[in-house]
Amino acid sequence: MVDSDRIDRLIAAVPPALALRAGLDLGIFTRLGGDAATADSLGAALKVEPDRLSRLLYALASIDLLEVKDGQFRNGAEASAFLDASKPTYRGGDHALLRELWGADLLTAESLRQNRPAALHDFSEAGPEAAAAFSRMLAPGGVIFGRHLAREIDLSAIGSVIDIGGGAGTILVGLRERRQQIAATLMELPTVAAVAPAILSEYGADDVVVEEGDITVAPSIGRHDLAILKAVVQVLPPDQARNAILNAARCLTPGGEIAIAGWGVVDDDRLGPSEGVFLNLTFLNLYRHGESYTEGQYRAWMTEAGFRNISRSRLTDGTALFRGRLTD
Repeated sequence: MVDSDRIDRLIAAVPPALALRAGLDLGIFTRLGGDAATADSLGAALKVEPDRLSRLLYALASIDLLEVKDGQFRNGAEASAFLDASKPTYRGGDHALLRELWGADLLTAESLRQNRPAALHDFSEAGPEAAAAFSRMLAPGGVIFGRHLAREIDLSAIGSVIDIGGGAGTILVGLRERRQQIAATLMELPTVAAVAPAILSEYGADDVVVEEGDITVAPSIGRHDLAILKAVVQVLPPDQARNAILNAARCLTPGGEIAIAGWGVVDDDRLGPSEGVFLNLTFLNLYRHGESYTEGQYRAWMTEAGFRNISRSRLTDGTALFRGRLTD
């Protein structure tokens, strides 16, 4: 007998996710830290009405992100480890981005009906204010990804790294927490390159070189030991995705390494992983081109570019990571 359990579970999963995003947006988990607080004291600290806030607090407690006893709320174990921005394991930095992505996801049917992205996002046409706002929104998540990447890659032999299409370039901030002496370059489109130095300065990274350029057209003017492309290939049409990887290879020294990362990767059967499958729908709403390309496509482009020992792994946040090294 067929029942509706699967459908019911899918629908029921949405409200808790939205409650989590609201908690991150308000900074509840960071404000609590290792302490306990009542709705009244937390409301005063967050400048929101306590009785209304308590609805959210109890909702978060019901899904075990908060604990409550005698009217006092404190972070649960997972919230303490991953949702408190003061912790190096913080995973909530993309909460502003989630607003954009989830809002776009609501428009999938409309994008299909209109045969165009209903929430179009065009990096090349963004004005200074829009470029700054979007880059700043991505900045906290960039630091976190940089830390993840630093744990995956042996940085001891890397003297220079280039982040290609990295927004404000804060991936470099997280990466260099382990090895500050690495020379760092950010290559970005002119509109983003213009706002990146101010954001990098906020993170104490005034020494990052910012280079204007389009990786789909030409490589960097310099040569580096490591090239990073995070969430770049997936927003490009196939011909430009291929060109981006070919030109990234030309940014590297002999024996240099590439790290291509993003959620926009699917298995060759296109049925998983779920992050890539469902992000593929999000792309329908945001971009005229680009998609979750298959592992086979990534491997073919990387092989053509001269990379060997190509590997695919998965970071703790679900991000797919392709690595390869140029032959000497």
